[in-house]
Amino acid sequence: MMDQELTHLIKMTNQIAAHCAPGEPSSVAADRAANHLTRFWAPSMRFQIKGYLLEDGSLLDDIAKDAVSRLA
Repeated sequence: MMDQELTHLIKMTNQIAAHCAPGEPSSVAADRAANHLTRFWAPSMRFQIKGYLLEDGSLLDDIAKDAVSRLA
């Protein structure tokens, strides 16, 4: 079972990915979403969402998965 914090991070990641570059190629949207996550999310938040992608990632949209995979 997922905790509330992770559920919220997944929801926010999907929203960010969907709104970063509507109408642009998915690679552009993923770049912009990854940039947003890097600039505005705390390292602990990025660590948690990256861990989720590595363990499962099934609730992340495709662009969100791509964005998270681009995080350093």
